[in-house]
Amino acid sequence: MEEAQAGKRAVFFVDAAHFVFGAFLSALWCFTRVWVKAPCGRQRFNVLGAINAVTKEVITITNTDYINSTSVCALLNRIKALGLPVPITLVLDNARYQHCELVKNLAATLEIELLFLPPYSPNLNLIERLWKFVKKQCLYGKYYSSFDAFTSSIQTCLSQTQTTHFTALQSLLTLNFQTFETCKEQRC
Repeated sequence: MEEAQAGKRAVFFVDAAHFVFGAFLSALWCFTRVWVKAPCGRQRFNVLGAINAVTKEVITITNTDYINSTSVCALLNRIKALGLPVPITLVLDNARYQHCELVKNLAATLEIELLFLPPYSPNLNLIERLWKFVKKQCLYGKYYSSFDAFTSSIQTCLSQTQTTHFTALQSLLTLNFQTFETCKEQRC
């Protein structure tokens, strides 16, 4: 991270989010019965995203089927196409489609380093905070009459991370990560 902050390396945090076209109530409390409109169905909008740790630029690959190794390869190619003059490191979780030989071989060919997080550590992946923000902005307490309106809202939110949502994301997307000291040091 020190190299990224000094401009000597580009670090991207990568993860997929699967947004389901369904009901997401934020909070509801009332004394009388209220009918809340909600879409039906289980259509999914999948977003494979990478966020630059320093500039907070977001790069996405989207589909309505599945995120797989082909999607990850498309993301690798898109990141390489940025033409960054410094080495590139991708920080990834342990999804199976990111560990396959196809992805590892393409990353080696494109000279992109893959850094895998320890298992069960989403608190160390910066993009998880972005997904939480997008859900808060686009899903909770919102009704969309069509799947197209739903996907459009998510894409608009992601495209405005550098403009409209920049101020709100500044404090959320910091490089401060919660870590835990070893049990020996704290005398458990």
